[in-house]
Amino acid sequence: MVVSLLIIVVAGYLLGALPFGYLVARSKGVNIFEVGSKNPGATNVRRVLGHGAGNLVLFLDALKGAMAVALGKLATARMAADQGQSDAGLWLPIAGLIAAILGHSFSCFTGFKGGKSVATGAGGFLVLFPLGMGIALAVFAVTLALTRYVSLASMMGASSLPFAAFAFKQPSFLISISAVVAAFVIYRHRANLGRIRAGTESKVGRKSATAPNPNS
Repeated sequence: MVVSLLIIVVAGYLLGALPFGYLVARSKGVNIFEVGSKNPGATNVRRVLGHGAGNLVLFLDALKGAMAVALGKLATARMAADQGQSDAGLWLPIAGLIAAILGHSFSCFTGFKGGKSVATGAGGFLVLFPLGMGIALAVFAVTLALTRYVSLASMMGASSLPFAAFAFKQPSFLISISAVVAAFVIYRHRANLGRIRAGTESKVGRKSATAPNPNS
């Protein structure tokens, strides 16, 4: 179990650390750390390089989280088969997801700089808890339609996950981890909260008076 956990954590971190935002922007001759909000998340890439590049980064960042959870699930299934058990729990998939989120936010390939892990977390929860992720996406969409703040929509979507997990009677471990992830997403958006209060946060379809801010 310890060896499997270590492998999944390392693999999850390295997956999450892959700096797709930086690489996609660099392929177009742009250093994403020097333009816009200077953040490698999909939102900044989209604002700087357009929807095509931004959506590509969004997909790739989500894929990192999904793959990290999938690897954990595969390792769990193999352990369960070897030990003659029907279920070995959520430890490895969740460990992979947490490692991927930390890798995305603190990538070893970019001097421990990174995005806010919204897309990576969403990809992971899509595999881990699809129904809850569907609810989170709905909350995201409604919040974005009402406010046009991607940052606020990201925080509201993440915050809905633990409530969805509780409502659908998921394991207490999953409820707790989803709450931790939601808190982490909100923490990573703390500067955005200040700009929302000040009225200087960028809205979808309108540039703010200040530089755009990352939300993924």
